[in-house]
Amino acid sequence: MSAEFGSSRIPIDLSTAYVPKGAVFVIPGRCKGCGYCIEFCPQHVLAASEDINPKGYHYPIVGEGKADACIHCGFCDVVCPEFAIYTEEIAPVIP
Repeated sequence: MSAEFGSSRIPIDLSTAYVPKGAVFVIPGRCKGCGYCIEFCPQHVLAASEDINPKGYHYPIVGEGKADACIHCGFCDVVCPEFAIYTEEIAPVIP
């Protein structure tokens, strides 16, 4: 690796970097229980509910203790073939 490219990289300071927070919304009646959102969530926010929807499928819910873990990446929106899940960014609280 040449010095030209290697010396200009600076690691992100996670204590000062803004990490978005999101809220997950599920439309249970649309879900067909494919589990893509649960499987591919990078923060492992989602879990299968014990309840079933009118179609007979277990829809996703926010897992226990994971309410603040969503980073609003929107990946669940993209992988859901039924458009049954989406996220919205939560505005940061500025003291």
